[in-house]
Amino acid sequence: MMVSTMEPENVLVFGSMPKTQMIQSSHLVCSNLSRLTNASVFYSSSPLTLMLPLLLLQLSLGSATILVTFYLLRHFGLPLMLAQVLGGVLLGPSLLCRIPGLLNMIFPIRSFLLMDVVSTMGFMFYFFLVGVQTDIWLLKKITKKSFAIGFFSVAVPMILTLGMSLLWMQFNVNPNEKKKVDRLPEIAKAESLVSFQIVSYYLSELRVINSEIGRVALCASMVSTLCSTCVVTSNILWNQSKDDLSRFFQSICYGIIFAALVCCILGPLLLWEMKHTLGGQPLKQGNLVVLFIAVLMSGFWGHSFGLNIYFGPLLFGLIIPSGPPLGSALVEKLDVITNWVLMPLFFVKFGLAVNIFALSLKTYFKVQFFALLGAFGKFLGASLCALSCQMPQRDAIVLGFFMTFQGVIELDLFRLMKRKQIIGDEAFSAMCLTALIGSGVVALVIPCFYDPSKRYEGYYGRTLAHSRHNSELRVLVCIHEEQNVPSAINVLATLKPTKQSPIAVYMLHMVELMGSATPLLMRQKRPKKLSTRTRGSAPIIDAFKVFEENHDGLVSVSPFISVSPPQTMHEDVFQIALEKGTSLVIIPFYKKFHVGGAVYLSKRSLKIANQNVLDQAPCSVAILVDRGTLKTLHAIWAGWSSSEVAVIFLGGADDQEALALAAKMTGCQNINLTLVRIIYDGDFPDKYMEGIRNDNESLGQFQTNISGNTCAKYWEEVAKDGAGTASVLRTLENQYDILVVGRHHYDTFPLLSGLTESNENKELGIIGDMLASSDFLGNTTILVVQQHTDNSHSE
Repeated sequence: MMVSTMEPENVLVFGSMPKTQMIQSSHLVCSNLSRLTNASVFYSSSPLTLMLPLLLLQLSLGSATILVTFYLLRHFGLPLMLAQVLGGVLLGPSLLCRIPGLLNMIFPIRSFLLMDVVSTMGFMFYFFLVGVQTDIWLLKKITKKSFAIGFFSVAVPMILTLGMSLLWMQFNVNPNEKKKVDRLPEIAKAESLVSFQIVSYYLSELRVINSEIGRVALCASMVSTLCSTCVVTSNILWNQSKDDLSRFFQSICYGIIFAALVCCILGPLLLWEMKHTLGGQPLKQGNLVVLFIAVLMSGFWGHSFGLNIYFGPLLFGLIIPSGPPLGSALVEKLDVITNWVLMPLFFVKFGLAVNIFALSLKTYFKVQFFALLGAFGKFLGASLCALSCQMPQRDAIVLGFFMTFQGVIELDLFRLMKRKQIIGDEAFSAMCLTALIGSGVVALVIPCFYDPSKRYEGYYGRTLAHSRHNSELRVLVCIHEEQNVPSAINVLATLKPTKQSPIAVYMLHMVELMGSATPLLMRQKRPKKLSTRTRGSAPIIDAFKVFEENHDGLVSVSPFISVSPPQTMHEDVFQIALEKGTSLVIIPFYKKFHVGGAVYLSKRSLKIANQNVLDQAPCSVAILVDRGTLKTLHAIWAGWSSSEVAVIFLGGADDQEALALAAKMTGCQNINLTLVRIIYDGDFPDKYMEGIRNDNESLGQFQTNISGNTCAKYWEEVAKDGAGTASVLRTLENQYDILVVGRHHYDTFPLLSGLTESNENKELGIIGDMLASSDFLGNTTILVVQQHTDNSHSE
């Protein structure tokens, strides 16, 4: 027989549920060790009478409920965290557990023992991931503006809620509610706090973390979190010391000693792990196991010091550098099992304590009033301070909304307050429901107020076709990995820099954000001082610097590094394109092809970045399709080897832009340029006449520019339909190193009839997709060009 002590909150929660079978001793639960796992329906015994099968059912039911809730809420743009909280509430006595017999069958009181252990383990690793994903070096980026916004986002709601709670206590005359009213200041403090992790999570889910307002919100929330931590920590320690000042400072000393021990004991272990990962090597399984054991030991040590069991894992996570290589590896290994296996049980256990039917309207509206007052204070403090710092009015309002978000951190604080009997069951349920509803409403409202893409709508005419003839050509080249460098530099090498028309290359290394809650955009001047998060950019920067040195001052290279989620990578691309006034953005295609046209590597996460750039870029875009490396880089740079380039022209604005790009390649002695025009053998409808006139003007100007140039030639082919176009393209077999083609052509164009059905890669257009997946072009690099027009955003 096993006898275990339950936490009082679990017993009280369970006892308050409807139709519950309680035992006489409300603090002891007995289980038969011989009946932990041995049961079967074939032996007339239910598996649910045993602890382990019951735990497995609870885990499965919790994960399934959250998954269904997430799929329902994501259509409204609501993030996973809200689905987790709502799923736990729906599974509790607020909905499903009101079914007669279901509560005692699936969540009997004896099952709370294992639920406590598993949910606590899950929350320990959750706090560890919070620490890993928090970039403490963000403190260096805090400006006076972000500090003021962060400070007043906590100070203003604290003043409003505490002041109102004191007034409420002053005018309360009912002695029966004296004890409840005395707790109002604690509720006021809890509703005034801001969590960096929750704000950064919602910024990422709403895809604004890379925007200017997102960066301000991150720095401000970091300041708010520091202020909130001081308030919460001092409040908890003071309550634990029972108004004894000596015990209060003793608890602080214990915390400082524990933090020093974690840094001194686990710090060397962390340095040893980093030595095995900084060289670009993947983290070995044995090293990961050592780190996981360290997480468990940090929780054990913290609990032994009389601190919260989550403090140790959080502190250990904070000393781990966020992002690649170590932070990314840990998040990749722990994220799924923590959020979808262990944490659902935490939300189930949390949901069992929330019973909306036991909540009186008086208590709910009282708590709702203080919650709304706290949210209003956060909004007021952040928005007014932002306005005083010359931030646009709409951005200031949205920033105020960002600071009102609440999530798992706040819910755990409410749970701790309930466990310490600072608040009762009704107040706890009311605070949780208010946080859930408030965050959901704000998440729905923000997209109506703020759309980052709208700031690019006024930038038209940033194209190669409309650029001045003898002016600096500014190109933004995006790189995902080292394999993109040879093809990108080969394309740049075909352009003709002169003293009258030099080339300014802005190289952006786009690194997918993993293992960190903080994105990064930086200009890198000194590759030797790269951090652990950006160390992999050094070879890429070196390659472009060599390219710059080989052009004797005619080419300038400015390297940038962006570490961000794929959903918001385009924000950094657009920011650089706008600030530097680029006319063209070159971005690698997310698929890699064999020489025969078969796909051998596809990164679906980068497909999102490609599509966002195509849809919203403030200038023209060229997608670089890599089908194999061309000649050696140094041979092309130095002019030792010639390069064959062809432009395929059918008609349309994108083809005109491709022609303008080809015009930049004329005059270079080691570049042989061929313009292939495919002409329709038939009569054009009237709707094409204006576009055809523009095509003829562009072609006439191009022919004038290449007249007398022995390295450039022009020839025409006639076709009646898509089959004829495909036949012309097949004549290009293994003749060219680079093919340039427009992405889109005229709608219902006869030259493309019959080809639209096989267009698998919509990002490349019909002709670009056909060339990329062809088996007759060898290792030809393909450049698909899209001209920036006034309707490029709405595609």
